[in-house]
Amino acid sequence: MNRGHFILRRLVQMIPVLFGITLVVFALLQLIPGDPATTMLGIQARPEAVAALRRELGLDRALWEQYLRYLGNVVTFDLGNSLKFKVSVASLLGERLEVSLVLIAYATVLMIVLSLPLGIISALRKDGIFDQITRVVLLVTLVMPAFWVGILFLTYFSVKLQIFPVAGYGEGWREHLHHLFLPALTIALSIVPVLVRALRTSILEAMASDSVRTARAKGLRERAVVSTHVLRNALIPALTLLGLSVGYLLGGTVIVENVFSLPGAGKLLVDAIAARDYPLVQSTTLVFAILVILVNLLTDVIYTFLDPRVRL
Repeated sequence: MNRGHFILRRLVQMIPVLFGITLVVFALLQLIPGDPATTMLGIQARPEAVAALRRELGLDRALWEQYLRYLGNVVTFDLGNSLKFKVSVASLLGERLEVSLVLIAYATVLMIVLSLPLGIISALRKDGIFDQITRVVLLVTLVMPAFWVGILFLTYFSVKLQIFPVAGYGEGWREHLHHLFLPALTIALSIVPVLVRALRTSILEAMASDSVRTARAKGLRERAVVSTHVLRNALIPALTLLGLSVGYLLGGTVIVENVFSLPGAGKLLVDAIAARDYPLVQSTTLVFAILVILVNLLTDVIYTFLDPRVRL
């Protein structure tokens, strides 16, 4: 099977997954207590006005009719209008999604920059001082909640030292990177310990393999053995974990964006849930799910370059 057929098959497999996601999201929204019409008009609104708004929004129809209507809108790329913000959901998501995507990309870069050297050095110096210190520090980092780490960063680096801004996204790429450094680092630190541990274990297993022993017996330099025979095989499990961490990254943006007051899609989702904004919640969740699926697809494609056996 060539790479093109492999990608096409994975794209086809996305269709039932997306259908299942729309069904789950719609069902979960129905379990949230409260009524969107009452939320929009206020608890003092007259019952006649609430009933009229429910008819206008289609909330008086049967659940299966509401779902089919929602599914039809998704298929035709009609995300509807936000009940809270009174604007198109597509335009609103387009504005907010940029912040979240930049934040996720930034956090991913920081994760790789921190995880690769720590994992490689810890494996090559197994049970040494560096390895022991790294394991202890990362264990402490792992048990700290992301929101608490974010608050600590804000208190020390933003309020006390005034190195980074307290909130906002800034103007221009330089300001964007400056404003997003602490939020991205907060998200990255929650996953770096797991990636370092996985990379360290994979490198140790690869170094004990027959192929590495054969390469050393042939007289290859240690640097060549590590770069050619060890790292390439060790990166596959770490890459798997990195791809699976994307869902956690998206969940992390919801928390971190609220801590740092970032105008991203994560904060928008929290506001939409509080307001019972059905179209906005459904669309935002669906977009997040598509992002996770696409990143997993990209991870599988990268596999085909690291290990040609995957295509078979």
